[in-house]
Amino acid sequence: MPSIVDANQLYRLIMDRAQSRSAVLQHMALGLSWSRAAVKIEDGSSGYGICFSPTESPRNLPWPGSLSGRNTAELVPWLSSWNSSEAVVGTAVVNALINHNSPLLNKAQALSFSPAPHLSVFEHFKPELSGAKVAIIGRYPGLDRYRDHFDFSCIERRPGAGDLPDAAANWVLPQADWVFITASSIANKTLPHLLSLSQRATVVLMGPSLPWLSEWGDFGVDYLAGVRINQPDLLLQILMEGGGTNIFVDSVSYQLLPL
Repeated sequence: MPSIVDANQLYRLIMDRAQSRSAVLQHMALGLSWSRAAVKIEDGSSGYGICFSPTESPRNLPWPGSLSGRNTAELVPWLSSWNSSEAVVGTAVVNALINHNSPLLNKAQALSFSPAPHLSVFEHFKPELSGAKVAIIGRYPGLDRYRDHFDFSCIERRPGAGDLPDAAANWVLPQADWVFITASSIANKTLPHLLSLSQRATVVLMGPSLPWLSEWGDFGVDYLAGVRINQPDLLLQILMEGGGTNIFVDSVSYQLLPL
């Protein structure tokens, strides 16, 4: 892996993979926590993609009412936008295109942890993390249940009690043995830097915002932990009603794949 991850190369790769199939956006829903794109693929099938919703968005956006029916080729480039709302739309559309019938997703191992399904990835790796230096990008609700099992530092863009701010990544990640990176970092453009800092660590790229691409291994990712959308209509209902971690109860489930 190169010492510094080339951001342009990484985002061009994602967009090129998404542009390899023709589709039309059926609808786009921006929920409080999650956003979902539904696309109609050229073969007549439907694809669905998720992205973590923008943490800050203006009350009035310029494009509501104009997205449905547009060719996805117009919206995929929004992935590279510095406007956070546009970037979320672009990421969700990209995921709907790439993840539809993904062979990687079909090879992945299903994870289950009924007490807290959104923490299934950490529950799976828990035995391997004891005694390791663990860094987690993104505050996952309920994460402190693992304080007695392994020591970790949580880096968060909007830090709460016990969290470290973004800048701490420059110190923490180069020393970490394991790094868990939220895939929402794709939309907010912090991912290339985080991967560059994590070269000595085992890296898990995780979350519903993940596009399933084998090329992640070329950028230093060791495991993909994305989701399978089990019930797209239920997912839409939950996110439109302001749902957060409860999307993991039935509508989506974590899947794990080593690269």
